Amino acid sequence: MMYDYLIVGAGLFGSIFAHEATARGKTCLVIDKRSHVGGNIYTEEVEGIQVHKYGAHIFHTSDQEIWDYINRFASFNHYVNAPVAIYGDELYNLPFNMNTFSKMWGIRTPWEAQKIIREQVAELHIGIPQNLEEQALSLVGTDIYEKLIKGYTEKQWGRPCRDLPAFIIKRLPMRFTFDNNYFNDRYQGIPIGGYTKIIDKLLQGSEVKLNTNYFDNASAYRDIAAKTVFTGMIDKFYQYQLGILEYRSLRFETELMACDNYQGNAVVNYTSREVPYTRVIEHKHFEFGCQPVSVITREYPSEWKRGDEPYYPINDDKNNSLCNQYKKMAESEKNIVFGGRLGAYQYYDMDKVIRAALETVKMEFGA
Repeated sequence: MMYDYLIVGAGLFGSIFAHEATARGKTCLVIDKRSHVGGNIYTEEVEGIQVHKYGAHIFHTSDQEIWDYINRFASFNHYVNAPVAIYGDELYNLPFNMNTFSKMWGIRTPWEAQKIIREQVAELHIGIPQNLEEQALSLVGTDIYEKLIKGYTEKQWGRPCRDLPAFIIKRLPMRFTFDNNYFNDRYQGIPIGGYTKIIDKLLQGSEVKLNTNYFDNASAYRDIAAKTVFTGMIDKFYQYQLGILEYRSLRFETELMACDNYQGNAVVNYTSREVPYTRVIEHKHFEFGCQPVSVITREYPSEWKRGDEPYYPINDDKNNSLCNQYKKMAESEKNIVFGGRLGAYQYYDMDKVIRAALETVKMEFGA
């Protein structure tokens, strides 16, 4: 055994585990199939702009311990996520709030907005929602659903809303105040200089090998360390022997723009089904950049197939049941630790990834 731990995946979970293990005197080898560290939070500098290579990542949390922890590795700015949505020629604030309702209906007061929503819901006579469409309509009424939910959701999931399960939209946050802040968390911001600097600090003291696919020589890698921390797809680890877990994937088109301000906001959603992408990200606005050029990324959801990068797990009953079977197999492993969004088959916000990694560290090493 050359190392105490082989860590498969140099994303946030794997990097935190490596940092904590190294701090306890353990030797770690971290491998990743990509050409860079950071997983999906990787940021790349282009013309002085930190580009979020795999989609917008805004750090937010109400967990004081997690906020204090991540601030050991970066200074965060005061960015507040306030996306806007474009439907045809109309522009609306998100999340749904009084600015949204005022623009949509020409009203000014919360009771006017509530009255319109109540009346629209009542006209639909929906009992127990049987699908996502009915669930959304029963919560927000017809206008908001048609303009701001339907097209976006159908692009995101690649199928009609009436064919999607109701649980996907358990609730839709609506604020009857003029507040465009998307998150309710106490802490929010973007690390100054990008997320990659955080990962670089976390991986100090560990050996890192990039462009290295664990599955090219899995048996040899399992013998190289006393334990393996695996943050890849749990079903792939077991060679899909129980079946394949399903995901949605994403495709990104990034473009350098010869202007200093392309859309005036970091995140703009396109909610019409006719527009093929779900959103456009203008990266410089995450750090209030004043560069003479700009970089934008268009985000296209796509159907996932084996070999594609998995982004969003489809946590319906069928997939959750299959995942639980794989987790039972994992429980019998003495020298394998599973973690991260792929190892757990869960879509985690970044603070939840950090919390899960630190809990794994506690289980492995004690307090």
